[in-house]
Amino acid sequence: MTLMKLPLGKIPADLLKEIVFKNLGVNRSEVVLGPSAGIDGAVIEVGKRSLIVSMDPVTGALERIGWLAVHVNANDIATFGVEPALLFSCILLPETADREVVEMISMQMNEAAKALGIAIAGGHCEVTPKLANPIVVGCAMGITEKGNYVTAAGTKQGDKLLLTKSAGIEGTAIIASDREKQLKKAITSQTLDSAKRFFDNISVVKEAIIAFKTGGVNAMHDPTEGGLDGGIHEMADASRLGVKIFEEKIPISHETVEICRYFKIDPLQLISSGALLISAKPRSANTIIKNLLRSGIQASIIGHFLENPKERFIVRKDGKAQTLPRPISDHLWQVIQQM
Repeated sequence: MTLMKLPLGKIPADLLKEIVFKNLGVNRSEVVLGPSAGIDGAVIEVGKRSLIVSMDPVTGALERIGWLAVHVNANDIATFGVEPALLFSCILLPETADREVVEMISMQMNEAAKALGIAIAGGHCEVTPKLANPIVVGCAMGITEKGNYVTAAGTKQGDKLLLTKSAGIEGTAIIASDREKQLKKAITSQTLDSAKRFFDNISVVKEAIIAFKTGGVNAMHDPTEGGLDGGIHEMADASRLGVKIFEEKIPISHETVEICRYFKIDPLQLISSGALLISAKPRSANTIIKNLLRSGIQASIIGHFLENPKERFIVRKDGKAQTLPRPISDHLWQVIQQM
């Protein structure tokens, strides 16, 4: 019998359900929301408070890896409508690492944590044999009043699907930074410099809290690995709904378009930390957009949710409806494998 290798990045959702989710230790009453496909974190009840906990690694980036690790984990907490408060980290270093690498990652994490009001409460750091590049795993936590949060599973039929900023933000920044020499031959220095600054747009904490406080939000999710297409599927999976989105409504920056065209990858399947998917009651959608815009955050209605979970469509710019692609692996890995 030939065993099939797993794709790079997140393991497929069916393996999560068939293997990972069946091996979760004992049931404890404090865990009111445990592991589930499409949901960014867990909810643990402690007295009159709910503790939101999430964990994510940064594996596909070389530049600003520590900074990214803080923000991508903070983002997961914010999608619950809760401000991130604490972070634990595990820093794994290759055998070639030196004191400067440790200092660089630590300083990046400190800068990002201070900007978000997060305390780095603990963790671990080691040199790991046979590791090619550093890996930083983060575990973020937020504290809120009991029940005062939303999850990605809260989407309702008929909800409007909003997207903040644009698709492919994190992937654009990573590729522009890590493949700068190659891209200099293909795109202008102005476009490349602008793409590298996309790191500054990685956080969704501000917009998630604004949207949640506005009201009418049923669910939020940040499209990380698998990009926008993957993130939308994860929301639909979590809520057992269908979805219809419109390609012409999805903002994609010209920097992302040019980089994706050069590497022949799909911007809608490129890691998109920095964008936020919001499932909102129809009557609340425009109010949320207005409140976000007042804070300088662009947002667009890109589709709506359907009753039948088997109906997941993207209407292309030519008007033709197609099945919404479910990414096998984030397209960032296609670029990394070309190195």
